[in-house]
Amino acid sequence: MDIGATLLDDQRCRFTLWGPELTSVDVQIKVPREATYPLEQDEQGFWSVTVADIIEGSQYFYRINGAETWPDPASRYQPEGVHGCSMVIDSHTFQWRDGQWKNRPLQDYIIYELHIGTFTPEGTFRAAIERLSQLQLLGITAIEIMPIAQFPGDRNWGYDGVYPYAVQHSYGYPADLQQFVDACHQLGIAVILDVVYNHFGPEGNYTGCYAPFTTRRYQTPWGEAINFDDAWCDGVREFFIQNALYWLQEYHIDGLRLDAVHSIYDFGAHHFLSDLSSAVSHLSHELDKPLYLIAESDLNDTRVIHPTEQGGYGLDAQWSDDFHHSLHALLTQEHQGYYQDFGDCEALARALRDRFTYSGQYSTFRHRRHGNLATGRPSFQFVVCAQNHDQIGNRMLGERLSQLVSFEALKLAASAVLLSPYIPLLFMGEEYGETAPFLYFIDHGDPQLIEAVAQGRKQEFKSFHDKGEPLPAHEQDTFEQSKLNWNNLYEGQHHLLWRYYQHLIVLRQQLGINHPSMPSDIHIVSNDTDCVISYQRQMPDGKMLCMMNFNQTSLTVDGPPPGQAWQLMLNSAASEWDGPGSSLPESLSEQATEPPTLQIEPYSAVLYWAA
Repeated sequence: MDIGATLLDDQRCRFTLWGPELTSVDVQIKVPREATYPLEQDEQGFWSVTVADIIEGSQYFYRINGAETWPDPASRYQPEGVHGCSMVIDSHTFQWRDGQWKNRPLQDYIIYELHIGTFTPEGTFRAAIERLSQLQLLGITAIEIMPIAQFPGDRNWGYDGVYPYAVQHSYGYPADLQQFVDACHQLGIAVILDVVYNHFGPEGNYTGCYAPFTTRRYQTPWGEAINFDDAWCDGVREFFIQNALYWLQEYHIDGLRLDAVHSIYDFGAHHFLSDLSSAVSHLSHELDKPLYLIAESDLNDTRVIHPTEQGGYGLDAQWSDDFHHSLHALLTQEHQGYYQDFGDCEALARALRDRFTYSGQYSTFRHRRHGNLATGRPSFQFVVCAQNHDQIGNRMLGERLSQLVSFEALKLAASAVLLSPYIPLLFMGEEYGETAPFLYFIDHGDPQLIEAVAQGRKQEFKSFHDKGEPLPAHEQDTFEQSKLNWNNLYEGQHHLLWRYYQHLIVLRQQLGINHPSMPSDIHIVSNDTDCVISYQRQMPDGKMLCMMNFNQTSLTVDGPPPGQAWQLMLNSAASEWDGPGSSLPESLSEQATEPPTLQIEPYSAVLYWAA
């Protein structure tokens, strides 16, 4: 049974609500006419009624137990925000043009994470469409949209959503999102939607008026956890599984990024994530195209991606935060907070080879062992990055890497991510070295809540706030400062960096770097004294040698063993990339009897290829 308001035809609408302990439910139509209709309950606690003469745009509330009225928790659209009427939407009238689109293999994904509100000056789906051709030219194959479920006010990261089915009204109409997805598919770009199934936002969440959607058994950093294993949890599980299928079906979304699955608590015999995976797999078979579930998790636990028949949850991929932390700490020499567990070349070498840096070793930051072995899983099940919304926005000043390291180090960071065997993720603006911060911003209406958010963030990230105060999250200017400056793309080193990213993506595709790998294909020598990594990988059509110098001075290192002809494919220090210049040979002869001696410039990456 579809939850929410579903138009059956051009004259009838079925209203369906889950409320197992309610005594009565009425739907109160407010627009285009005022009328009230009682709903009937079935044995599973679902209330429903079919009403005639309801059209798209009709607005309504639910009255429960003959008293209070509230918006629909499964509302498709909230034109007046989280406290206003819910609106009936017909998602089937959009004329799709993506009939030939069958999604891409996951290993071909090059993900571009963006926030609709700050991606363009207008901050809408329609405005974002105008930038898609630029991303296609860069080589992006998948866009990951930060959460768009209705949140309080007009500006928010999206993780304060309270209507999981409703498209954020300040971003546009639901059909605008469909148009955005359709435009992506026309350009060969997949779309991943970030969804939040671990908590509700603190303002406008009326789900508790209807049913026990949350539980006090567990607490997340953002409040009560979603009820996936307590009394009446079956209806909650159905609510969120239907939500996932809704985005994948009605909006032709190609995959979901599941926010912070480590805060999805379920100790039942069938974990929610496993049931979700099964439902999405069934829909994928129905639609005859792959649909992906990608988990954000800081557990370093391969159970997330192991098949369900092996006791796993059956998700397709998960983030490897270890890769980011290792790379960031090496480049910035920051060691506060969780970065204290990283900062040497060996940490990055393990992340490159073993998927995780921590696969059961003791973590100084956590004061315990952390993670399990991931070497049995293929490389395309891990997403890595040098920057993302969390790692930038959870800094006191929201500095991007472009504000923390040199131009040479930016190229080195890009090389480490895009030459890795994993799925690379770029954060919007990274590709041209955007200098605007990405700050945390909200638009709550309650002053006490605004103050609570400010104090909560200070506490949560106190190990990173070594001086000063974060900018006020609720002020409009904080939001405006976070918008991309697209004019930078065409200027000086910004444009050169964009071309460098484009070149890396071309190399990744041409050389088959995106080909699935196992750790046995990879040989890494890391030297923490000199801060250099020599990374070799065997692939079906050849062998790559990537040398990365994280030192402030040039280093002399041994090249590849003799017996093969090697061709220089990339040198970030070359003058064509505005580097300091380099004396590296364009080719290395297979006739050599000894490994050549190579000089690698400071903060540079070098790639040789042997066919």
